[in-house]
Amino acid sequence: MNVLNRLDADQNWNAEERMLLDSVRQLARERIAPRAAHFDKTGEFPWENVAAINALGLNAMFIPEEYGGAPLSYSCYLACVREISQACASTGIIWATNFHAVKPIIDFGNEEQKQRLLPRIAEGGLAALVITEPSAGSDATGMKTSFKPDGDDIIVNGNKIFISNGDVADLYVVFGKWTEIEGSKESISALIIEKGTPGFSVTGTEDKMGTRASGTASLSFDQARVSRANLLVGPGEGLSVLLGSLNKSRPSVAAHALGIARAAFEDAIEYMNDRSQSGKRLLEFQGLQFNVADLAAELVMTESWLWHVAKLIEADAPNVGIEASILKLKATDIAMRIATDAVQFLGGYGYCKDYRVERLMRDAKITQIWEGTNQIHRQLIGRSFLRKDKKK
Repeated sequence: MNVLNRLDADQNWNAEERMLLDSVRQLARERIAPRAAHFDKTGEFPWENVAAINALGLNAMFIPEEYGGAPLSYSCYLACVREISQACASTGIIWATNFHAVKPIIDFGNEEQKQRLLPRIAEGGLAALVITEPSAGSDATGMKTSFKPDGDDIIVNGNKIFISNGDVADLYVVFGKWTEIEGSKESISALIIEKGTPGFSVTGTEDKMGTRASGTASLSFDQARVSRANLLVGPGEGLSVLLGSLNKSRPSVAAHALGIARAAFEDAIEYMNDRSQSGKRLLEFQGLQFNVADLAAELVMTESWLWHVAKLIEADAPNVGIEASILKLKATDIAMRIATDAVQFLGGYGYCKDYRVERLMRDAKITQIWEGTNQIHRQLIGRSFLRKDKKK
């Protein structure tokens, strides 16, 4: 048993979680992984994978029991994200996005909203978290989508881009600015918009480098009229919802990246054990052993930090923003490094689509970009060490 297997075995899952993880691993290995290359090539949305995930009832694991769920730990959720993403990075994004989008409803929604909306997700519905705009990426305060009150309704105008699940979702948690409140931060509000709302449309999907089977959509709101009953928290209280959501979604992005990293690492190790040169297996050469040792050390340390941050979130730690940024930064950087090195280790084969490390390298890149670019996370981490007072 290698060090990565021992790290997995050290996780203290209860009987229900262990049984579920065994089912997810079997599903990932037998049904999701064999179809990943096809969906990458065609760019088709993997409805078969979504149906298989729903057959296991996986959405229920992050929905409270009183709304049709069967909740398990946040750590178990992250483990499922990693397993699914290791098999198919696109499917990992699709399923994890459900958590990203409904967690604000769970944490901040009122009882009526939860009773009305959460059972739909528990039963297998899809959701989307809608933040990014053409002029507002990592700095969400620059968004221009407007929420204008009109009696019992809210009129929504604006455009959003790069929205995961945006073309297929049943529910959308949309962030915009309340027209009656001044200030780029103070006016941010959150609104739940349902599929089929008049004035709301999907205007296109991106043709991407990687994660090609995960729909990344552009959305338009043209005088879309939404009931005020769908307003999440009060007008101008959306920034805290947004930041709280990101602190829980960034570890999920890290788990997604670590799934890709695991897949690339395992493929590289298998190839170097099987491939011989000058009468020796590739992994018997000291130079390659050093390379593998560095990657394994980084992977083990980062996965250990994943479980640490998960426990902080489970314990309702008051502020995990920097810890989540460190995790997202390290996990996504190591995913890109391992995937790139795996291509190099496999030589010409690694550059060919017959071997999945080529796909994994393309899939890994987005993890360094979405949910805040890694440059932004470095800025956040570095800024956290600034003294509150300035010495004169």
